[in-house]
Amino acid sequence: MASATPLSKANSAFSLTLLKELSNNDKTGNIFFSPFSISSALAMVMLGAKGNTATQMSEDCQDDVHSSFAQLLSVLNKSDAPYSLSVANRLYGEQSYQFVEVCKHYNAELEAVDFIKSFDAARLNINSWVEKTTQGKIKDLLAQGVLDPMTRLVLVNAIYFKGLWNKQFKQDQTQDAQFRVNKVILHEYC
Repeated sequence: MASATPLSKANSAFSLTLLKELSNNDKTGNIFFSPFSISSALAMVMLGAKGNTATQMSEDCQDDVHSSFAQLLSVLNKSDAPYSLSVANRLYGEQSYQFVEVCKHYNAELEAVDFIKSFDAARLNINSWVEKTTQGKIKDLLAQGVLDPMTRLVLVNAIYFKGLWNKQFKQDQTQDAQFRVNKVILHEYC
């Protein structure tokens, strides 16, 4: 089995670079993203990339990136874990196109849909899958008008996590308050 260590290092570097880039665009806004979700989705795309795109995407990747993701997904999605974590990937591809199978490494399904004649029905289908996969937490991911007859592929990555803190917050020192990312607010506790 491939070691997840090089993958972990690559994901850490990727997530820090992405966070820096996202932070540069909006210095005062909150940022929430899953580096694992984004990197696994990009790796799925890399499976089907060819030519210059494939060369650029694999530039900083190890040779066994796909088997490393498969190994990591199996560890994260354990049913007996003390947390609830679901990572789900699905591709929705125009039925008239051929797509590379991604099931082996990413537990992903490829669903053929008719974007040309029924793009809005495909959007509703995708939204329904996302809502179900995220335990109802994400509804209407794709707004009306996002897809059109020119759409050929939609890659969906959903992640759901529910767990307890390793070290719980002290209840008597916890209160609802305004949260800001651009200002430090100190509270005194006696």
